[in-house]
Amino acid sequence: MPRLAPRDRLANRMARKRSHKMEKLARIYDTEILPVWSHRFGRMLLRELDVESGAQVLDVACGTGYPSTEIVRRMPKDSRLIAIDDSAAMLDVARTKIEEMGARNVFFRSESAVPKLSFADDVYDMVVCNLGLSDFADPQSALIDFARVTRPGGEVRCTLPLAGTFQEFLDIYQEVLTKHDKHETLATLQKHVELALPDVDQCYQWLENAGLEDVTVEIDEFAMLFKSSREFFFAPLIEFGPIADWKRIAGKGQEMQDIFWYIKEAIDAYYSGRAFEVTVKAGLIRGRVPLQAPPKADTEELTTLDIVKRENPALVRQALKIDDDAQLDAFIEGSARPDHLK
Repeated sequence: MPRLAPRDRLANRMARKRSHKMEKLARIYDTEILPVWSHRFGRMLLRELDVESGAQVLDVACGTGYPSTEIVRRMPKDSRLIAIDDSAAMLDVARTKIEEMGARNVFFRSESAVPKLSFADDVYDMVVCNLGLSDFADPQSALIDFARVTRPGGEVRCTLPLAGTFQEFLDIYQEVLTKHDKHETLATLQKHVELALPDVDQCYQWLENAGLEDVTVEIDEFAMLFKSSREFFFAPLIEFGPIADWKRIAGKGQEMQDIFWYIKEAIDAYYSGRAFEVTVKAGLIRGRVPLQAPPKADTEELTTLDIVKRENPALVRQALKIDDDAQLDAFIEGSARPDHLK
């Protein structure tokens, strides 16, 4: 068997690593993440959702099948649901649920919605996306594409976390960086906070730029409780979610480890004797494609802010190359605070 070049070996290791991580996520998603996170957003997405007879519905980034299963229960038998996700492991879970329901009007496709959906224009009566929009490098272009495949008069509805989510943690993170004179890292974190999640005004702008009408943005706020900093950082929602970006911002190697020691100690000190309460601001954004649709928006005509949002994740990754899965020293069982931090 021929030897692989170093770059090829690295690519193979990364592919196996990603596959293993997605397999694990698919196994635990319905018990560890769905009840505390996706279900809360999904219930918003299902509000006043009405599928007409003969309608075609597209579920983008359907994951393990919620809220697809609930949409199917509301659909007339002559309607169809097409659900796509780029994770075969997640789709396997979703397929099993649909098979157990005995539904025959549901079709799954293993594909990514990036850089654009593979469907023709004006195909679907409704496009839904529960929590997938935040995973797009350019959510604005994604919404434009969702509108493209929606028929005139059809609806686009998506859920996503809004600015202010995880604010208590981010406040502590910024306080730690300020206290320890990590000014460059603080600037990077502040830029991340500014760009990572949209506010209500930006959501309205996205919807309008997608050419949608009758647009609305609804907000639900809820709190998540954690017994300690350790429980917070090891929660699957955090482990498979924002912690990779938070670690990249902190730098790499010992620099990153030290910052997370300080954060751990700050959380446990501030919330001693009580739960670490973290706010989540959940958003439902929706609109309709006009019956007389205007010319399709050009997804390449982006504002400066859109371009920054698209490019920022890559810039951060290039500047701060660390292993997303590197274990945090502060949370290794029995580990003591390093001498250089005392």
